[in-house]
Amino acid sequence: MDRIFTGIATKCAQLMGQPLAFIISTLFIVVWAVSGPFMHYSDTWQLIVNTATTVLTFLAVFLIQNSQNRDGAAMQAKLDEIIRALDKARVEFVGIEHLTDAQIARIREALEADIKDEDNKQKTAAPSVERLLARY
Repeated sequence: MDRIFTGIATKCAQLMGQPLAFIISTLFIVVWAVSGPFMHYSDTWQLIVNTATTVLTFLAVFLIQNSQNRDGAAMQAKLDEIIRALDKARVEFVGIEHLTDAQIARIREALEADIKDEDNKQKTAAPSVERLLARY
């Protein structure tokens, strides 16, 4: 089931991101708008576009979110592999995406402060994440 949904979500996300999808959607709206006078701007005329756009948006949210989740997880795995492969990289950074937003913000602030720290130029070993946070 996952493989089928992943395939559908990937294909839909690719199609929805194409210029042709935007053009077709715009054409549908133009045709709908032009049909207004012929349908006397009735409630049914309004309901057609409201229902269609609501349903399509509702379904698109799930498909796009699935694609973004996979892309984010793949990117994180690639970054973790880069961290693991580099000699001077701090392996403690692997998996920090599972921390809270506040914890990640503290790490970013500490890293920015560490970079600005003039004494850092003379240090040979980079502090661990915990020591980095404790210092700032």
